[in-house]
Parts: sequence; structure tokens; C-alpha cells
Amino acid sequence: MSIAEIFSVGGFLTNRTILVWFSAIHIGAIVATAWVLMLNAIVGYQLLDDGTVKSVGLVTGSAFVFFVGTAYIALDTGFNYTGTFEVTNAYPFKNYALYIMYLLFPLIMIVAYFILESVLVIKVLGEMLPMKRLVAAVLLFAIGQIFSFVISVHLCNATSGKIDGSLFETAFTLCAVVMLWFFWSSITEDGWPDDPMHPMMSESGMSYP
Repeated sequence: MSIAEIFSVGGFLTNRTILVWFSAIHIGAIVATAWVLMLNAIVGYQLLDDGTVKSVGLVTGSAFVFFVGTAYIALDTGFNYTGTFEVTNAYPFKNYALYIMYLLFPLIMIVAYFILESVLVIKVLGEMLPMKRLVAAVLLFAIGQIFSFVISVHLCNATSGKIDGSLFETAFTLCAVVMLWFFWSSITEDGWPDDPMHPMMSESGMSYP
């Protein structure tokens, strides 16, 4: 996703065809990642044994379907293969299908992940440290979105188009992912020798694989 983002929002691609392809891959990767993130929250409830062929196959297969489906919608929008997702002249740059998959669906998955993990950490584990890390990850992600959707236009105008909010949105999102890793590390049974933020699980005696 990050590699595709470099080319899709980097501003240095001039060939429209290549730009549409990288943008489609980028959007498809965002949707697939958001879906897998939500599935990781469900894993904690142990509805299906984690690590089995069935569980891994379901996660990988469903993520692939979301990636291909969303990327196709983006490509069809950019190249107008079928006309199904054509952007109308009355509403330029507006496509409801792409809007739902690119913005609404990932947001719903992230909110679902936060709710599911919050219930698990507070009700089942009874721990507050992991919850603080989860909230920090959400706040960092939210700040990145503010840069992308609110501050970006002001940065772009102030620098005559040289800088926009994409740089800061990517940086804050990366920080959110790092904090999410520390959160996940703190609620799993296995210890991480190189993780300075990993708590002593024996103190609480509560964790889940």
C-alpha cells in the first residue's frame, strides 16, 4: 500500500495510464488492509482457531476479493471500460461506488476494529495500558486524516502547490500503525524480547493468543 501510495500521490507521474493503475492498486490495498484489520479483531474472540488453513484461507481469500473488486472499480472509473462507473459531467470527480469503497468502507472497518478490541481489552483482559495504546493509535490516525481532508488545501495554497497534506497524513498513519503493533504485542501471550514497551504478562496473568 505504501509503495503504491508513493506513485499515486507523489505528484511526479505524468502518464495518466500509469497513474490510474497505481491509484487503483493503492485504493484496493487500502480496502483490503482495512478488512484484514477488522478480521484481526474478530480473531481475538476465538470464533475460529487462529493459524489453521481454514482461518488463514478465509482471511487471505476475502482480502484478495476486496482488493481485486475495489481495484477493478477504480480502473473502470479511470479508463471507463464498461461505463458503469463513469463520472458524469454534472458531478465531476464524483463516483459513489468508489467513494463507498475508498472512504466509507475503511472507516467502518476501523471503527469496528476499535469497538471490538475495546470490548475485548476492557471486558475480558481488564487492562488499561493496551487500551491507552489503542486510543493513541486512533488519535494518530485521526490527525493524519485531518491533515489530508482539512489542512491539506491550506498547505497547498500557502506553498503554491509544492506541499500538501499527503506527507503528514502518511507520517501520522505510519505512527498509528507502529502504535497498533505495540498494542497488539501487549495483548498477546508470546513475549517480544526486542519490544521495550511489552509489559510483564505474568503480572496480570491475562492475555490471549
